[in-house]
Amino acid sequence: MKKLLLTASVIAVTCATSVIYSQDNSMSFFITSVGSGNGANLGGLAGADAHCAALAGAVGAGGKTWAAYLSTQSVGGQGAINARDRIGAGPWYNAKGVMIAANVEQLHSEAAMTGKENSLTEAGNMVNGRGDTPNEHDILTGSQLDGTAFPPGTDMTCNNWTSSSTGAAQVGHFDRQGGGANPTSFNSAHGSRSCSQEDLIATGGNGYLYCFAY
Repeated sequence: MKKLLLTASVIAVTCATSVIYSQDNSMSFFITSVGSGNGANLGGLAGADAHCAALAGAVGAGGKTWAAYLSTQSVGGQGAINARDRIGAGPWYNAKGVMIAANVEQLHSEAAMTGKENSLTEAGNMVNGRGDTPNEHDILTGSQLDGTAFPPGTDMTCNNWTSSSTGAAQVGHFDRQGGGANPTSFNSAHGSRSCSQEDLIATGGNGYLYCFAY
């Protein structure tokens, strides 16, 4: 009887430990497999978030709150919004269950597990990066290196993601290589030539976004 009780206790402790240390490593981060098709005109943050949610839902990951990693700038009395404040606290996992970052600070550091191998689409596919044809490594973010918005003045968000004809967009390199002021930055490598689909493609992108769930 004592042996049976001891065995039951061990099982109970093991199960409790498993519960404590278990974690949800289902997809909570991806690069969109398609852009808006209208350059950086995403329909604002709401349109970008809806795009993320629709793509996630198409692969069975719609039961979460999805947000595009995008900043907006202060204009017309409306305050700026920081991309880093839109995505929750982490951790975030790609479609293969690989943790990209444990928290916001790690995401914006050299320790982040971003890069070509891990920055996958919602379907778990790799995106064309530098050296591929076509190169599509520019990801729209409108953000500075720390994930915050640019100060008012120079438009780095294509009129807060509502225009394909005015301003420019700050982009990151998902493969963390290439040219620009910060070539290895996932979120703030350089500005785009313009906001049109044609110019986004010409400078090494296709209007893709980062999407995070929280």
